[in-house]
Amino acid sequence: MDTTIYDGCIPALMTPCDVSGTPDFDALVRVGQELISAGMSGVVYCGSMGDWPLLTDAQRQEGVARLVEGGVPVIVGTGAINTQSAVSHAAHAAKVGAQGLMVIPRVLSRGTSIAAQKAHFKAILKAAPLTPSVIYNSPYYGFATRAELFFELREQHSNLIGFKEFGGAKDLTYAAENITNQDDQVSLMVGVDTTVYHGFVNCGARGAITGIGNALPKEVLHLIDLCKKAAVGDATARRLAKELDSALQVLSSFDEGTDLVLFYKRLMVLQGYSEFEHHFIASDKLSASQNKHLEKQLTLFQNWYADWVKQI
Repeated sequence: MDTTIYDGCIPALMTPCDVSGTPDFDALVRVGQELISAGMSGVVYCGSMGDWPLLTDAQRQEGVARLVEGGVPVIVGTGAINTQSAVSHAAHAAKVGAQGLMVIPRVLSRGTSIAAQKAHFKAILKAAPLTPSVIYNSPYYGFATRAELFFELREQHSNLIGFKEFGGAKDLTYAAENITNQDDQVSLMVGVDTTVYHGFVNCGARGAITGIGNALPKEVLHLIDLCKKAAVGDATARRLAKELDSALQVLSSFDEGTDLVLFYKRLMVLQGYSEFEHHFIASDKLSASQNKHLEKQLTLFQNWYADWVKQI
């Protein structure tokens, strides 16, 4: 089973749409292709960045199929309000040739039940038995997958090959101590932009799923390259990785909040991608103050980065 897609940097794609809220799949594929050309190992679609709760199942699956047809290696998010829908997304991903699954816990009903979550995970993994999959762990889903459940699932489903952690530094440390270092074949994925350095250097992460990497792919790939070098003892890379990680912190912190899609769509517009101007719900927009803050932080980072690369 080829799991190399999980060993790199993977932007979680946002779904562009027109003013009426109709998805623009041509733009989705074009952006995905550009990110792969920039050096990304693949993309995720549809996680929270893709606004999956605001799309129909048919729209989500059309986006996946179009990305695959466009030659974009894609990991498919299985977020859904019921298991049947999640299974449908997993089976469709396998049918069209997606390269991975991001297995998201059951939400809204019996979300804190270990038994219910176990059955939910098993149904998804069973629906795509040859597709390498990672559990998506996030405090926002109200359920924490612990080592016991992870390895019980992995014993029965060999396609479960990794663990994506969206929590903070403590959560990544738990995953490293109790899950990914039990089995060298299990990959740890950093799931939030503010913990890239900690995840790679201190926890042995092999890959990262990024939000800010959509708009700043060169800079995020640079950070991950430095972190990988630092993780094997390169002292200069360790210092430089800390500097770059620190400079990105404000822009990266938008990945932690509920307005992440609003911030990163606006960041894409500022980077020249007008197709991200609109949202599925027209009233979902940043305030004038938030926009100004974002613009100032982007300018500050870009000026700093241009000066910094001259010095290193």
